Amino acid sequence: MSLQLGDIAPDFKAKTSLGDISLHAYLGDSWGVLFSHPADYTPVCTTELGRTAALHAEFEKRDVKVLALSVDDVENHISWIKDIDETQHVKVEFPIIADEDKSIAHAYGMIHPKASETFTVRSLFIIGPDKKIKLTLTYPASTGRNFVEVLRVIDSLQLAAKYSVATPADWKEGEDVIIGLTIKTEDAAEKFPKGVRIVKPYLRYTPQPNK
Repeated sequence: MSLQLGDIAPDFKAKTSLGDISLHAYLGDSWGVLFSHPADYTPVCTTELGRTAALHAEFEKRDVKVLALSVDDVENHISWIKDIDETQHVKVEFPIIADEDKSIAHAYGMIHPKASETFTVRSLFIIGPDKKIKLTLTYPASTGRNFVEVLRVIDSLQLAAKYSVATPADWKEGEDVIIGLTIKTEDAAEKFPKGVRIVKPYLRYTPQPNK
């Protein structure tokens, strides 16, 4: 059975390009992004890991730790990282997990038999500080993932966790957010002193609370 939102992210111990880790201990109280790629030395994933490395400061300021994974071994990972650094003009500083026995891939449902019996599909999981799965995404091999969108989702999730708000369609950082339905309208003005805009009793906006 595949992981669902709200499930505890399976813990694991693994060898990585930066040494041995245990997932839950590695994340600590931080948020996490765990994403898989089919194999080392693949073109689309080379750009993806490069893009993730380029966004290192953005993940760091959100207190997010990033981990990549494939079924290749550590030696391959370390060699491939050199290619990524060279071709994408970055420095990969996050761990790439070596899942040679596919135990992590199976625990996270990253093996899709109709896509490949041997390689992981290109899945991505956002994990909260409570170690629960907050988002899952699976992309086809031909389409590179949008890591700016991943950051946008993290911003939304962190706002929701702290302020009991939601974000509307196509929301971007700094735009108005939606007041959660658990908050009564008569309480909203006190909770959101920047103002409350009521469109419908169930559709109420307020400026982004942390801006």
